[in-house]
Amino acid sequence: MITIYGVAALSFMMAMYALEKRGKLFVLGFAMGCVLSSAYGFISGAWPFGVIEFVWSVVALKRFGEVPVD
Repeated sequence: MITIYGVAALSFMMAMYALEKRGKLFVLGFAMGCVLSSAYGFISGAWPFGVIEFVWSVVALKRFGEVPVD
């Protein structure tokens, strides 16, 4: 079950990353996907992955604040 969650979280994150140029909400979606992926990393015991994904979520939230509204 944890593997299914991880596949879903990472797939969502990558889809949002691919769609970022379409609008500001996709950047926010990417940040949310990073948080979900971070949670997966911690749940699965891969804490370095969890930490890195959390850092990416902070970076994405910063970018979300900088992206002009279309």
